[in-house]
Amino acid sequence: MEYDIYTVMPNQKELPSDVSQWFQKQAAGLWPAALGSLSLRRTRCIRENCQACLKGEQHTSYVLSGRMKGRRFSLYIPDELVPEVKRCLDNGHKWQELLQQTAFRYAKSLKHERNLRNQKVKK
Repeated sequence: MEYDIYTVMPNQKELPSDVSQWFQKQAAGLWPAALGSLSLRRTRCIRENCQACLKGEQHTSYVLSGRMKGRRFSLYIPDELVPEVKRCLDNGHKWQELLQQTAFRYAKSLKHERNLRNQKVKK
């Protein structure tokens, strides 16, 4: 399923409740989500007479890398789980973009709401 995350047009006026509804709609379905990177590594093995290594071929494996509580981690990912982990990381990037857009829209909506309150007080 593809998600269309967009920014509001500059002239459009929103209230914080509008931004909340927009955010919830955009965030629906973005699970699982995570940050990190998935890389394909090629290494020699430790077996002395490995035919693949003797021919110059290397063994491949996927590794998920990231940070947790300020410390780096690496985790082996079996080949059959790679598509699901990639989807998880893609959703994490969508969350980052969504949060950046939310900051902009929410701040604008707060200013708009403040202006509406000030207009009522002046009348």
